[in-house]
Amino acid sequence: MYIRRAPRPARSGRPISSPSPFRTQPRSLRVGGVLLAATALLVSACSSGSSTTASTADSALAALPSSTPSALSPYYGQKLTWRTCGVPGFECATMKAPLDYAKPASGDIRLAVSRKKATGPGKRLGSLLVNPGGPGGSAVGYLQAYAGIGYPAEVRARYDMVAVDPRGVARSEPVECLTGREMDTYTQTDTTPDDVQETDQLVDAYKQFAEGCGQRSPDLLRHVSTVETARDMDMLRAVLGDKKLTYVGASYGTFLGATYAGLFPDRAGRLVLDGAMDPSLSARKLTEGQTAGFETAFQSFAKDCVSRSDCPLGGTGTSADQAGKNLKAFFQQLDAAPIPAGDADGRELGEALATTGVIAAMYDEAAWQQLREALTAAMKEKDGAGLLSLSDSYYERDADGRYANLMFANAAVNCLDLPAAFSRPDQVEKALPSFEKMSPVFGEGLAWASLNCAYWPVKPTGEPHRIEAKGAAPILVVGTTRDPATPYPWAQGLASQLSSATLLTYVGDGHTAYGRGSDCIDSTINRYLLKGTPATKGKRCS
Repeated sequence: MYIRRAPRPARSGRPISSPSPFRTQPRSLRVGGVLLAATALLVSACSSGSSTTASTADSALAALPSSTPSALSPYYGQKLTWRTCGVPGFECATMKAPLDYAKPASGDIRLAVSRKKATGPGKRLGSLLVNPGGPGGSAVGYLQAYAGIGYPAEVRARYDMVAVDPRGVARSEPVECLTGREMDTYTQTDTTPDDVQETDQLVDAYKQFAEGCGQRSPDLLRHVSTVETARDMDMLRAVLGDKKLTYVGASYGTFLGATYAGLFPDRAGRLVLDGAMDPSLSARKLTEGQTAGFETAFQSFAKDCVSRSDCPLGGTGTSADQAGKNLKAFFQQLDAAPIPAGDADGRELGEALATTGVIAAMYDEAAWQQLREALTAAMKEKDGAGLLSLSDSYYERDADGRYANLMFANAAVNCLDLPAAFSRPDQVEKALPSFEKMSPVFGEGLAWASLNCAYWPVKPTGEPHRIEAKGAAPILVVGTTRDPATPYPWAQGLASQLSSATLLTYVGDGHTAYGRGSDCIDSTINRYLLKGTPATKGKRCS
């Protein structure tokens, strides 16, 4: 699925794997943005789930015992050694956790932690843990580049700002799968196959990706689930000396935060879940939701675009639907004949990379101008550099052809958390009409991207479920009405499950709401974090 979140270009300070659908955040559009999930190939799902029936989701996540098992006492009692880590004002440390919670004595995994101490004035309220989503986004990177310096000053004054890279992510023993060159090939694979040969090529790409992960990270792949990461978070809470967890999670980070609340309701403090996911949905339903969400976002972009003189998708009077048809026709032209992109490694802009570039810009309306300019250059001047740059930003590919491990971790978590949305190509083909109806522009590619977990080397350990977190303190769930990656109905779904949740609605565009420029949203969240006062029921902001 496409869900992923990361620092976004901000107005106030800052702000789904190549093929992996559920990525909740675009990381950075090279304008300070947030990266999304995985458009090209692994567009699987927040946790690539299966097309299960509603009854599958009737089960609720059960809380763990309130007492700490004796086998975990050494972990909960460890002392962190803080050190400077090259970023002024921040400290770093390494925390040990059991690789396998069922067998704590079988080995450790080392997790990277960073913090910036409360600046004052005012009494310190404890630690505020942040997570930008993904799965696969670096929480430490997010903290040091944005949250630790860009969150409201009154929040940073009262809390130590803290982050831990989830197991398998970035600095925490990262999952590895493909080389840079192999990833270049993977991200350019056609995800809208026209015949049996192209379908076989796509399936081969998914298999090679999965085999690469299995060969390079065989043991780790079995232990990067959201439940295990939530347990790591509780261990960090204890090590930091906090009785309850205070947390801001975005996109996939909401699923992580809700999972924490479900496992440890008595230890859940003030939790902000921004750009919420619904854990009761299967991968098929999650992918369908994102497909509709990206279409909604594109419609908003198209309406804005055609009102401007520099729109390459049509002039004044052109409907958003026609603009979509024009874009789809351009994608089909690229499928037949890629265009130059001025790339040092010889890559051209084909349909797959162009689609990823467009999807990346759907995460934040601040990127719409950049997208218009990139589309104009590509459609009118046969220059694909702009769209390639957006795509590279989404995949976290640097100028030297190196990829961060975002896409690898994204697939590893998604494919472990839920069963695959589809298990065979013929199932995708059967579903294509419904996906294309939901999104004429993106539906076909997103449907095929949901096939990636079918070939994963490790069987899933999770399934769709409700999270009620009975007994937890008030939780704040935030949803944006035209969010492409975590559609608004997901926030409504999560808020209805959590027994103590209040839903705060942002009426607007883009992925997530906190720090996006709405004083109403920001002040409501700040008041909750500082005073514990949740939003009033039914509160809507713009």
